Amino acid sequence: MSALNWKPFIYGGLASITAECGTFPIDLTKTRLQVQGQVNDAKYKEIRYRGMVHALVRICREEGLKALYSGIAPAMLRQASYGTIKIGTYQSLKRMFVEHPEDETLMINVLCGILSGVISSSIANPTDVLKIRMQAQGSVIQGGMMGNFIQIYQKEGTKGLWKAISLTAQRAAIVVGVELPVYDLTKKHIIMSGFMGDTVYTHFLSSFTCGLAGALASNPVDVVRTRMMNQRSQQHGGHSNYKGTLDCLVQTWKNEGFFALYKGFWPNWLRLGPWNIIFFLTYEQLKKLDF
Repeated sequence: MSALNWKPFIYGGLASITAECGTFPIDLTKTRLQVQGQVNDAKYKEIRYRGMVHALVRICREEGLKALYSGIAPAMLRQASYGTIKIGTYQSLKRMFVEHPEDETLMINVLCGILSGVISSSIANPTDVLKIRMQAQGSVIQGGMMGNFIQIYQKEGTKGLWKAISLTAQRAAIVVGVELPVYDLTKKHIIMSGFMGDTVYTHFLSSFTCGLAGALASNPVDVVRTRMMNQRSQQHGGHSNYKGTLDCLVQTWKNEGFFALYKGFWPNWLRLGPWNIIFFLTYEQLKKLDF
């Protein structure tokens, strides 16, 4: 077992923030698409957006360009914490099991990905709640990040900040447990095949593949998680829409059909694809820095 290397933590955080800034408007449209059409919530019952492009155009026209970055502050804070811990923990756990990268196996990488996803997402959950609430509000955001943070804490307590933490951890376990191992595996096989070396083209192809795999695996959990995080707790206990995550899943499927669990898939993939491309290209270049 080698000594703890701090570089993956720093590089992971920097690359995550870069990727988040580049793809945030797509993430916002995904959130808007996922929260609409809830028959038991008058505020989000209306189908306002027909798809990702329509959502982007309508948000710009009705709320202004600034609305496309509603919630960017907690999103960057989330990546500074979640991204830093996720990549650093993943790389550190791999070195605990095997000393050399060439000795890594798919099972080890998946296990490390799941563990790092659960740990990092659990710690960063409050920033995720803030981001989703601010994205759903759009141009009517009041109080900024700190104002919304205080409002959630005062009205819903600590539980409000860690709302849907089990779903967040499950989604992170799926996403990280799929994306990072798929990236490592694809990159490894491309290099070993001799088709391409350890170049930017290899990094691009590997990151595109892992983004698609992550979107397919995580979208149903992401829809339920988004809806659970966006709903407000009632003052006298209970929740306004869903009793729990399973109830949300069942109601969504029952009221809106199975494919409602894949609402926002295209913006989800179109975000995860570019997000992973920007992230891994940035991360791989940072790894080359000599210090």
